[in-house]
Amino acid sequence: MGVKNLWDILESCKKTLPLHHLQNKRICIDLSCWIVQLQNVGKSYSSVKDKAYLRGLFHRIRALIALNCSLVFVTDGSIPAIKLSTYRRRLGSGSEVTQDETNSHKVSSLPRNMGSEFSCMIKEAKVLGMALGIPCLDGLEEAEAQCALLNSESLCDGCFTADSDVFLFGARTVYRDICLGEGSYVVCYEMVDIEKKLGFGRNSLITLALLLGSDYTQGVHGIGQETACQIVKSVGNDVVLQLIASEGLAFAKKTKRSKKQGQVLKCNANEENRFVHKLNISGSDQDQQQDDQFLQVINAYLKPTCHSPDSNAVHRVLAQYPFRRTKLQQICGQFFGWDPEKTDEYILPKIAERDLRRFANLRSISSELGVRLPLHEMPVSCPISAIIKHRKIQGRECFEVAWEELDGLKTSIVPADLIESACPEKIVEFDEIRAQGKKQTRKPRLKKSENEASVNEINLKLQDMLINIESESNSIHNAFTCPREEKSGNRTAVTEVDLENRQLLLERESESNIICNAALCCHPVSPIDAEKEIIDLLSPSPIKHAYGISKCHQTVGQQVDVIDLSDSESEKSSEHGRKARALRSFLASIKGDTS
Repeated sequence: MGVKNLWDILESCKKTLPLHHLQNKRICIDLSCWIVQLQNVGKSYSSVKDKAYLRGLFHRIRALIALNCSLVFVTDGSIPAIKLSTYRRRLGSGSEVTQDETNSHKVSSLPRNMGSEFSCMIKEAKVLGMALGIPCLDGLEEAEAQCALLNSESLCDGCFTADSDVFLFGARTVYRDICLGEGSYVVCYEMVDIEKKLGFGRNSLITLALLLGSDYTQGVHGIGQETACQIVKSVGNDVVLQLIASEGLAFAKKTKRSKKQGQVLKCNANEENRFVHKLNISGSDQDQQQDDQFLQVINAYLKPTCHSPDSNAVHRVLAQYPFRRTKLQQICGQFFGWDPEKTDEYILPKIAERDLRRFANLRSISSELGVRLPLHEMPVSCPISAIIKHRKIQGRECFEVAWEELDGLKTSIVPADLIESACPEKIVEFDEIRAQGKKQTRKPRLKKSENEASVNEINLKLQDMLINIESESNSIHNAFTCPREEKSGNRTAVTEVDLENRQLLLERESESNIICNAALCCHPVSPIDAEKEIIDLLSPSPIKHAYGISKCHQTVGQQVDVIDLSDSESEKSSEHGRKARALRSFLASIKGDTS
């Protein structure tokens, strides 16, 4: 609890900061407060049985690990003697401590019940923390007092707790709450803001505890937070505790507002007498005992029982502890039922990000010292081997990266600004590779007019070749139709010439088929048109017409027996028909002569 209504009094000093504010800081955590917060998320028995509070603790830790926060758990020790009355009242035992029990000289602190359900929850949290590399400092008495001492001695940058009396123990920076997820943040209070905005120092806050009540005192009945604040401000932080030590709380009835501030303490005579009676200020032995009690409360806040900053226990927890992957896998399997792969999926990217932040800090410190080493000359190798691709997560610029020598993790996504601070050379290298890849994959595109011109040029060349071949074919056919020599002495020579001409004709026909196929690829012709248009070998035909070539058959013992011209070929004129008939007669006569 802390001091009654103190959080309300400090409301104007509350700051909501992004979680990123905690990066690279050492934070002490009042573990009991965190467990209570996480336990309140689900108070059912099933939530306790399913370890929901422990799972919430795990996710808080992994978020802070990614920010390279050095965490220290601090647990409660024995119950201070001055707190026994409050402790028993909270437990509902119904028994009140006697006046002797409230005297710290006669009663020592009370050890806590380590076998309680809550104590078992604390033990589980400590085991989980050690596997994650988080040490635990077991306090001698109040955990928030130990956190405040470490913070006031600059051994940590702040402390997490929900007990408002942490300021009375001397804390300077306090984080009351933490929220994860999208837009994650922490609620922060700075003692500097409290002193500046409210005018309350540590002594003033202790006085408020005496008037309003706290874990150590019940306060003064009838005084609210506004009246208490007015009384403390009127006296001042520097002298208020000295005034209480000399007069007790009798000074309260004399306090009036400064006329400079335009404030007057409004109390009539009856109210003032009633207020003084409540303070038991009459000079009796009872008054003396109450003043002694006030002094005990003041002393409990100013000099709490804690480990000294130079103790071995404190030095031990300030050391850096390793992350134990195998142990964590066993614990998560036992508590949450996770397989090792799922545990790695949760924690390894955060461990990798933490290592990258440490590397970034090393480069930053080197730069501040005037030593600007290239990436390959750093004494510690960069955790990132390469950047894979650019990403955007929840509106934030990120990169997917490949990790160097991190067992169990190949790639993950990290913020772009972190890579910029840790290894900007990797970003330059990634941009160069990406630019080079775009140049290689880019192909020049021809304009439509250029494509059409290329096709037309190819067609013209094919047409010229067809004309040349048809011309040669006509020449060969003309040779076949020339008058034969009648003399038997010339018959053998004519036959050899005819055979050579026929072979040449077959070769030209084969070339013509190849060129026709190429032409059809450029200008496809429908099957119907192809059947109708037939080229006559005896005379040139129009260039645009497709034509067919007759088949040649060979028999054993003869080079070429028959060149068959189909009778179904359409003749374009009577002259063409006459030439075809003459050619068939000539071929038949050659066959008769050679048989």
